[in-house]
Formats: sequence, structure tokens, C-alpha cells
Amino acid sequence: MPDQAPSSSQHSPETARRASVTAQFARSPLGLLVQTSERPWVVVCETLIVPLLALLIGWLARSEDPLWVRGEFPWAWLAPLIVALRYGPVAGLSAAGVLLLGWLGLNRETLSHFPDQYFLGGLIVVMIAGEISSLWRVRIRRARTVQAYTDQRTEQLIRQHYLLRLSHDRLEQELIGRPVSMRDAIHVLSGLSGAEGDAQSLLNLLSRFCQISVASLLPVRDGVLGTEPMAVLGGAQPVHAQDLLVRQALDSRVLCHVSQSLADTQHTHYLVVAPMVDLEGEIYGLLLVEEMPFFALQEETLQTINLLLGYFTDSVAANSLAAPLLQAFPGCPASFAFELQRMEHVNRSARLSSVIVAMELSPAAVQEQMAQQIMRLERMLDRSWLMESHGRQVLAILMPLGTEATAEGYLNRIEGWLEQRGIASLADAGIFPHTIVLEQRTALSVLEQLGRMRHA
Repeated sequence: MPDQAPSSSQHSPETARRASVTAQFARSPLGLLVQTSERPWVVVCETLIVPLLALLIGWLARSEDPLWVRGEFPWAWLAPLIVALRYGPVAGLSAAGVLLLGWLGLNRETLSHFPDQYFLGGLIVVMIAGEISSLWRVRIRRARTVQAYTDQRTEQLIRQHYLLRLSHDRLEQELIGRPVSMRDAIHVLSGLSGAEGDAQSLLNLLSRFCQISVASLLPVRDGVLGTEPMAVLGGAQPVHAQDLLVRQALDSRVLCHVSQSLADTQHTHYLVVAPMVDLEGEIYGLLLVEEMPFFALQEETLQTINLLLGYFTDSVAANSLAAPLLQAFPGCPASFAFELQRMEHVNRSARLSSVIVAMELSPAAVQEQMAQQIMRLERMLDRSWLMESHGRQVLAILMPLGTEATAEGYLNRIEGWLEQRGIASLADAGIFPHTIVLEQRTALSVLEQLGRMRHA
């Protein structure tokens, strides 16, 4: 029997410990200090209230000099300094302006004694702190974008790897008379794109593979369970949206079944409720299983349900994201278009570029099947598209989060491989590379450029 399927809801003890430490820090005073808000009205309120609070404290502690102009340390400047660290130089200078207005209001009769050095030094400190804050906020935003992308790819690889391993185990241990194998299931799922009727095909596949007799697939939009099912099997009953098992699955975003301690079998209408979670962590749909054989309700079957739903949802997310590109370029592989579209989003959100190495192959290189051999040298994250036209070929290799240096290193690796075969250079092999950097470019414009290279 295969091992427990990896899941994003399962964490190692070290990960749980780090999460606990992070939660404790977030509740501490220092943690609250670094938690900022994206709402403009909150930023404006903090920019005004924090320096006013500093003025009030200064007035209560030292009414004759509330801004500590003649004090040993200018304590009032801590207020705009904190605002600058939280929201950047503009907010910090605005908070400093509140202190300036406060001084002018308290010293209307002695404006000629304006402490220019006091305010000049404070403004310089606030500007430096604000610039440092802005720099680190950009770095953190980029790091979070890269981490989110890495988590998505890791989740995809975990699901695909486990499905492949489970397929091999099933091929060795498959019971005689089982209608389909895991390899057949993967082949069927790879052909589904989320179009009308695909949900019913998925439910039929689950019925054959997991022995489900009565079930339904319902859409979930913005966390709200729909009333009209996408697919029905075996005459399923009307949906019980407030069912205990349904609410538990929507809240936890993991598969729930009646044998769990949190579910009371006397107050649920379902045996299994499994969410279909997409790459962004949002629930796409919900599988409600009402009837299945008692002996089929085991850990292996539940793992298989979870994995097949996840594989289907990944395919739907990928195809929906790449649909505009595939409509404009039907010959483009879906995986290439999906990754290119996702890299455009990463570039817009975090200004992290990717790179495409497009290699034009001469007729002699085509005859030697150079493209197929080069595609075997792809890295795990790379995506390829082989275009053919009038005896010529153009091989495009997409390298996510790569730069021109990445492309140069990749071409050097190909040259080293050619040297092992007795070919001195790429040109001698009939390969002519071009580098396309995906910085501030749309995915559609990149595909159009590749199309022009194909027909050149």
C-alpha cells in the first residue's frame, strides 16, 4: 500500500515550531509595530495620530517644551521615525510636518526663534529611515512573490510525483478486474480542461476508480457553496449546505470523512467531502459523496480521491490562465503558455524577469534531430515549445526566474555537450540562438515574436 500522500495541510514538527514562533512574535508589541496596513485611510490616520500623540505626551511631561527642542534628546522625533519605518519616507515627512505645525501653533509669539537645526536634523533622520524602509519593503515583496511561486511549483511537483509513484505501485499490485489503472486515470485527467462536461467525466472516473456510487460536484465561488451541481452521479439528493462535514471541509480546506473524530455521523448526510483546491489555495469546487461501499472507505481510496481532484484542479487553473494565449496560438503547448502567463504575472508583481532561449535549427540540424536531443537537457522547471515551418525548426526554452546570465550558462552547457560529440560550436551544429528577456513584456508579445522567428 503506498505511503501517505503529501499534502499542503501536513507539516513537519520543525515547520509547526516555526509557525508557532511566528504567531507569538505577531502578537508581541514588536510584532504589532511591524504589521502595516494597505488601506489608505489607515495610513493617513496613523500619520496624523502618532505625532499628535507624541505632542500630547510631550505636553503632559514637559509643558514648557513639548517637542524637547531644548532637551538632551528629541523624543518627539520618534513619532515620525516610527511612521517612516512603517510606511516609507512620504508618510514620515508628513508626520514630521505635523510636528512642525505643532511647534508653530505652540510658539506663535516667538516665530523668530525657529529651531532650524532641530527640524533639519530630524527631517534627515526620517528621510534616511523612510528610504531604508522602502528598500526593504520592495525586497520583502519580491521574496514573498518568489516564495509563493516556489510553493505553487512544489505543490504541483508533489502531486505529480506521488501520482506517478502510485501508478507504478498500482501496476504491480492491481487487483484482477479493476476497470482502470492509475496510468489510465492520469491520461484521462490530462485531457480535461474544465470545459462543460469535464466535471461529469471527472465524477465518472472517480466512480470507476474509487467505487463511488452516489455523489455530486458543486462549484465554490469566493468561499460560498453553489446550489446547482456541476455534475451528478447516481441520483444525488439536494445539497445540504449547512451539513457538519461540508462546513468542516470548507473551513479546513482538506478532505473530511465520517470516520474522523470531528464529524458526527448522526448529523451528516455524506460519507466523504473533498474540496478541489487550486494553485492559489482557493476552493474551486466540492465533492460530496453520499454512497460508496463500506470496504472502499479506506485510507488508500481517500488518498486517491484527494490526488485526482488536485490533479484535475491544477489542470483547470493552468488551462484557464493560458486560454487567451492558446486561442491566439493554437500550436503552443498548454504547459508553455501557462508558465509564460504566470511569469508575466510574477514580473508585474515583483519585477522579477524570466528568459526564453529561442534556437533556430538549420535543415541539417533538423535532420540530426538536434531539437529532440536538446529537449532532453531541460532543467526541471523549464518549459519547451518546438515550432516547425518549411523544413526549419525553432526550439523555444522558457526558463522561469532566469536572466541573460542563466541563458548564457544554458547555451554553454549545450556547447559542452556538443563538444563531447565532436562538434566545435553551436553554429557548426546548425543552431543559432536568440535570447528573449521577459522584463516588462506581455506574454502575447513574446509569442508573437516567436511566431515571427518561426516564419522568418
